[in-house]
Amino acid sequence: MDQLEVTTKETKSPWGAPVLAAAPCSLADVMSEQLARQLHEEGSPFPEIPDTDLDLSCAPEADTSSDLILAQMLQMEFDREFDTQLRREEKKFNGDSKVSISFENYRMVHPYEDSDSSEDEVDWQDTRHDPYKAVKPTTTPKKGFVGKGKNITTKHDEDVCGRKNTARMDNFAPEVQVGDGIGMDLKLSNHVYNALKRHCDTEQRRSARLHEKKEHSTAEQAVDPRTRLLMYKMVNAGILENINGCISTGKESVVFHANGGSFEEKIVPEECVLKVFKTTLNEFKNRDKYIKDDYRFKDRFSKLNPRKIIRLWAEKEMHNLTRIKKAGIPCPEVVILKKHILAMSFIGKDHVPAPKLKDAILSSEDMKKAYYQVLNMMQRLYQDCNLVHADLSEYNMLWHDGQVWFIDVSQSIEPTHPHGLEFLFRDCRNVATFFQKAGVAEALSVFELFNTVSGLQINSDNEADFLAQIEALEKRNEDHVQKSSRKIFMDTSEGSPPQLNTDDDDDDD
Repeated sequence: MDQLEVTTKETKSPWGAPVLAAAPCSLADVMSEQLARQLHEEGSPFPEIPDTDLDLSCAPEADTSSDLILAQMLQMEFDREFDTQLRREEKKFNGDSKVSISFENYRMVHPYEDSDSSEDEVDWQDTRHDPYKAVKPTTTPKKGFVGKGKNITTKHDEDVCGRKNTARMDNFAPEVQVGDGIGMDLKLSNHVYNALKRHCDTEQRRSARLHEKKEHSTAEQAVDPRTRLLMYKMVNAGILENINGCISTGKESVVFHANGGSFEEKIVPEECVLKVFKTTLNEFKNRDKYIKDDYRFKDRFSKLNPRKIIRLWAEKEMHNLTRIKKAGIPCPEVVILKKHILAMSFIGKDHVPAPKLKDAILSSEDMKKAYYQVLNMMQRLYQDCNLVHADLSEYNMLWHDGQVWFIDVSQSIEPTHPHGLEFLFRDCRNVATFFQKAGVAEALSVFELFNTVSGLQINSDNEADFLAQIEALEKRNEDHVQKSSRKIFMDTSEGSPPQLNTDDDDDDD
């Protein structure tokens, strides 16, 4: 039978519409087309994907009846959002730096051609295909020269060396902004290039030293890792509940506010301060005159390295504050000493520190009251505590609850110091000058104030002559006063505040 006849039949569709059978065709046609397609589909590991080479951006006429096309559209939109965020991160990372880092390899869509936003435009400086990229100058051949006769060019040619030096500037540190010297065909002489290279090397070494110094020192409103660890130990030990932040910075210390806890059944004030002595040595190199001649610390001072001397400053302030507090003079109360960190009571209220006498707004009556308080406190400090503040001024006196408070007594010395009376005279000059300018009519002159505080009777109205008599008195009484004062110190140093055990924290700094 040449031809296979297929009779048409009507079959019922599950949807109700009749479906007509295929028209009759020859067996050869069936074998040549249908069988070939079937064999092709069976041999393919993946189903045939319809052509999706369409603009899938967000065209309204795009066909979304296919789940595959819809998924591709969503993936394309996700990739574009990812690339947009990546460009923002790239711009933020590079900033205005001449040397930029490209995130091109991490992008999902290459290239990003159909962006309408200026923010999404490709930054050609960050791509590997920069059409404006200058060609680097060619180097001289290995043999050292090119050309012949009069046209010979050696490696010592001025233009060749200049271009080579310009190209070598790319090897400078990234923070050195060298500009586009190659694009301008800049020619640097050997002298200029060597000077630039030496300068860059010097700056790089200086930057490394500053970084190392910052890592191992207490900087402005910040602390180094070792100091931070000591502060954490105070919190973990329960001495402090928490440390709130920096409230003051000075030449030699940084002061932090903290909430007090408890320590060995001792009541810690509700509000405390941590005075962290800076471990940078610049401010202390010129202040050793306050401690090296103080007989209380003289022997230890000569045996300590520079960093441990800073701990000696903290210890000295602790002893001075203890002696002043014992005499009833208003000053911070010492809580504990830990290496170069001194915890004290807070002079102020509700995290607000008391103002310095310089900044306090006082009426004439309050200013007069403050003057007589300072006069009385200076007399008691000298006569009862056997101390000279040595840095007394309106900057180191606070006004709180209608009372003047003394602070910053780390440099305070005894009158037995070779320059103790000179420092007392300087304190008297600062106090007299401040209150006279403040309009206190009862304020004594600097000479009268010195004699009132010290109990001495030096008669002179000339400052040079007055200081000469002070120096002569210091030289005449130095040995005798030191012997008698050594016993006084032994009696008054008892009952000092506790110090945390630092044996487990000692290091070689």
